[in-house]
Amino acid sequence: MGARGPGAGRLKAAAAALSARRRNLPWEKAGLSRAERVIAFLEFLPVSKGVKAGKKMRLLPGQRQFVEALYAVDAKGRRKARLAIRSEPRGNGKTGLVAGLCLAHLIGPECEVRGEIFSAAIDRQQAALLFAEMEATIIRVPEFAAQVNIIRFHKRIEVLSGLGQGSTYEALSADARRAHGLSPSLWVFDELAQVQSAELLENLRTAMGKRAESLGLIISTQAPDDDHVLSRMIDDGLTGVDPSVLVDLTCVPPEADPFDLPTLLKANPAAGIFLDKRTLADELEQAKRIPAFQSRFRNLRANQRAESNPESRLVTASVWRMGSGPVDRASLRGCTCYGGLDLSGSRDLTALCLIFPLEDGGYAALPQFWTPEGALAARTAAEQERFRAWIAAGHMTAIPGPVIRTEWVAAEVARLAEEFDLRGIAYDRWRIAQFRQDLADTGCTVPLTEWGQGFKDMGPAVEGFAESALTGAIRHGNNPVMNAAVAGAITIPDPAGNLKIDKAKGNARGPIRIDGAVALIMALALAKRLETAPCTDVNDILSNMVWA
Repeated sequence: MGARGPGAGRLKAAAAALSARRRNLPWEKAGLSRAERVIAFLEFLPVSKGVKAGKKMRLLPGQRQFVEALYAVDAKGRRKARLAIRSEPRGNGKTGLVAGLCLAHLIGPECEVRGEIFSAAIDRQQAALLFAEMEATIIRVPEFAAQVNIIRFHKRIEVLSGLGQGSTYEALSADARRAHGLSPSLWVFDELAQVQSAELLENLRTAMGKRAESLGLIISTQAPDDDHVLSRMIDDGLTGVDPSVLVDLTCVPPEADPFDLPTLLKANPAAGIFLDKRTLADELEQAKRIPAFQSRFRNLRANQRAESNPESRLVTASVWRMGSGPVDRASLRGCTCYGGLDLSGSRDLTALCLIFPLEDGGYAALPQFWTPEGALAARTAAEQERFRAWIAAGHMTAIPGPVIRTEWVAAEVARLAEEFDLRGIAYDRWRIAQFRQDLADTGCTVPLTEWGQGFKDMGPAVEGFAESALTGAIRHGNNPVMNAAVAGAITIPDPAGNLKIDKAKGNARGPIRIDGAVALIMALALAKRLETAPCTDVNDILSNMVWA
């Protein structure tokens, strides 16, 4: 089945118009580097829509630099990058650039016999946008039209002749989750920030080993929070630890004012070229007037990590980062502390957080997380990778066996009570009866305080947590498991405005449950209720902290 509708006639006409005398194509010129060939190909392509429609594509300076870095090669001529992330505000030419790169790998200078090119997006409608751009370009270039068959219904393009003969392009959507058995030459994930599940992404990444120079490309605005898979990939890539990962991030810096027009224009390189400056200015003024529009504006136009409903979050990412300096455990030995315990399910995470009052009025948090080793294999590949990295780094402990046994947790609590002056533990009543008995069997006499999870107990606790976090008083050591828990915690109000953690919504956000945040809130509230003498070693602790 070929192309249907009005486009089918244009496709045939374009193919028929191909001259019997083959014209020289700019990327075939001798002496060009690999990156130069790709750039020549891209700037040969016609623009199919917008203010530049009918003209040749001209890469912006930032786009050119990105392509040069993406196709830089080593001494053997092999591309250095295997995974690239380009994150920029909306309206700066993402779709045209991605469509051009897909065509470069399908029928251009990067093509190979029987190559496989895939684009992925959150749903079929989003996935169709890139396909439509590629189709519009092919129709306007006779050489391309003569080589391919477009199957519009399936969002698929087949190469019938030329150097890329047998190659295919196909649009995938995350809701279909199809990526098993693929062997991609190139895969592109469009707007990964909108996707909650990383299953399709992981399927594409793990399929890359089947080709010598498979390339993965993510082009997206930033995700709303630090815990999204895209945020974690960007942060890791920017460290430069893996030279095969290229990150190109264009945004208004977190410390800058996104509502300052010159600052905003600097973060939008297409402004005044094919992105209307007046439109940006109008949207900026509207966001300044209407707070409900501010998060979306910051995310889409400033490319900042701005949560769409910050009022439902426990705290914002920027507030939480205020207390990210390290906590020195050795200096806390023997100090007064209070605990919060969330036993959770037998196959999931169990969290205990100790809170140490400090002489300056702050609180040092020391979290403990346990998960059953035998249950790791049941998690997705992405979850396993994340959990095992945390376990290897000492942020989480894997308990032998398929479940978390309460007697094991009780023994750990008894050991902590010997290391620190543990004055009490607030607990969620789930599975607590067996734990209480197991703790008594160890001889540990730490008092246990039931802490309801409704508005009555959690309302004041959540409010106290927020007040301390807003002043940077909670020093959490940047523990990544706790970071994930706090990022995923959702609050809901009662008619009086009291807040509590909505465990159903928080745990539905992904594999990293919010137990750590619940444990921290209970421990902090118990500390404020029972607090007597603060830790006398506070000067030692502060001397080992580096403030965020």
